Formats: sequence, C-alpha cells, structure tokens
Amino acid sequence: MPAGRAAAAALTLVLVARPAGGQAQSLAGEGPADATRLTIARLHYGGGGDWYANPSSLPNLLERIRRETRLPVAGREAVVTPLSPDLYDYPYLYMTGHGNVRFSEEELSALRRYLAAGGFLHADDNYGMDASFRRELQRLFPQRELVPVPLDHAIYHIVHSLPDGLPKIHEHDGLPAEGLGLFHDGRLVIFYSYQSDLGDGWEDPEVHGDPAPIREQALNMGVNLFAYAVAQRKPL
Repeated sequence: MPAGRAAAAALTLVLVARPAGGQAQSLAGEGPADATRLTIARLHYGGGGDWYANPSSLPNLLERIRRETRLPVAGREAVVTPLSPDLYDYPYLYMTGHGNVRFSEEELSALRRYLAAGGFLHADDNYGMDASFRRELQRLFPQRELVPVPLDHAIYHIVHSLPDGLPKIHEHDGLPAEGLGLFHDGRLVIFYSYQSDLGDGWEDPEVHGDPAPIREQALNMGVNLFAYAVAQRKPL
C-alpha cells in the first residue's frame, strides 16, 4: 500500500468507523456531547479582499462533517485574525475571497507559529485572490513553494476516496483544478484549492445552481480536509 494510502487508513481509524449500514460511529465509545466541540475558523485577513464570501458554505460543510464523521462539531464557524488569542483552538483555518490578501509582518509570524505547532490552513481561491495569496505565501515561507499534493495522500482518502484529487466545481479560466500544498517538516500544513472553488460547491443549492453530483464532490473534499486537519494535529 502506498505511504499516503497507509496514512489515510491509520487516520481513519482514529476518526471514524463505517459499519455496513453506512452510519459513522465514534471509536472512542463516547458521544459528541462528551467532547469539546470543534469548528472551522474563517480567516479575516487584510488587503481589501472579501474574506467573508460564501456565507452559507461553512455551516453546510459543518453539518456534513457532523453527519458523516460524528466528530463533535459546532453548527457555526468562528472568525479569527492571525493575531486572535484563540487561534490555536482551531485545527482548521479557512480563507477564501475574490480580491487582495495582505498580512503584516506580525501576522505572518503568528501564522508561521500556528502552522509549525500543528495548525492547518486551507486557502480556497474564489477566483481573484490567486496572485496576492501566492505573494503572501512567499513572505510566509520564503524557502518553500507550493507543489501538487500526490493523489495517494491521505487528504484525498481519509473519509471519502477521491482518486482523481481535487474536484472541479466552477469553470473560471477553464483550467483543471489543482490541489496544491506546502509541506513543513514532512507535514502538509497548507492546502491550496486552485481553479476549483470548493466554497461555492458548499453553499446552499440555490445560490449557484450547481448540480447535486458536483456539490457532493465539493462536500466530500471538505469533509476530508477537516478530518485530515483534526487527525494530524499535534497537541498544542
């Protein structure tokens, strides 16, 4: 078994068990009410971009995570900045938008510490933030660069099997979807969904009119991302 698939199998045992009936069950033997509730932290960044885009996306994703993994997740997202004192409470940091992204040096240092300590950032280009995000990423980790995340990586298999990698949700420039990552000490700390627009696929069906199979692919990828972020997290 390739290393990425083996990691996915190991992480899945930590998170969920899928009996024949299809309903995920907690392996710990305790219900969600007995554990600290988890949620997604939306990153409020500077620069003028619409960090608040796709307002129905994260509640819908959280509902799907709760249904499919039985992780003790909250119904609503949190909102943080890189300097928020509670940043380390969240295993999954999500950022999106159509416009400019800009971090101060202090914010970059805070993000660097968060990621090195076990945090995970998912950047989801909503068509328009690509150039500024890549610029800020070079400032964040100047000695590293984005690379394609291998298709056998756990992030594509931990709950749902996505053998073709990141699904294509919206056309944008008509280019194929790219699942790009930045690795630190061998660990995937940033996942960049480019030319895909997962967040649009997570929104209420009537917002973009995406077909149900497309929305399913987007939500399946989102569940995997969150499950991976929780499972690989170091104790903070």
